[in-house]
Amino acid sequence: MGNLYKAFSTLLFISYIPGKIFKFKKNTGAGFLGTFVALMVAKCLPQGNLEYLIFLIIFTLFSVFVSGKSEFKEKKHDNPKIIIDEACGYFFAIAFLPRSWEFLIAAFILFRIFDTIKPLGIKKIDIALENGWGIVLDDVASGVITNALIWSYILIF
Repeated sequence: MGNLYKAFSTLLFISYIPGKIFKFKKNTGAGFLGTFVALMVAKCLPQGNLEYLIFLIIFTLFSVFVSGKSEFKEKKHDNPKIIIDEACGYFFAIAFLPRSWEFLIAAFILFRIFDTIKPLGIKKIDIALENGWGIVLDDVASGVITNALIWSYILIF
């Protein structure tokens, strides 16, 4: 079961690719790649608000579960190889938005910024919560901030 959890949490081992290419770098960009995978599947996600909400709940709980169960040689709480959390956060970033490429790419850029700098105490979420909850919910918080900013733009303009 361990390899199955690892397969899901790394999005079918995609997060290993940058590490193989850039062996000399500590931060390999796996999170960027995880968000990119989410961007590529975004147009295939449920379109209706209720269906999307159900998807978000199920995907978030699944992400928390597999992130908490994944074990790596490097004993880090939020191992950079775990990238399902980036996908989950991005899915919150695009929640209930129009699925045009403009909004999807704007959400991608803003989410990557917020996920990297972790403003407004987001880093504390990862530290305060144990297991998969901290791993996933800090990315969800970045996604919610991204979503709120884009919706503010939509409503103002």
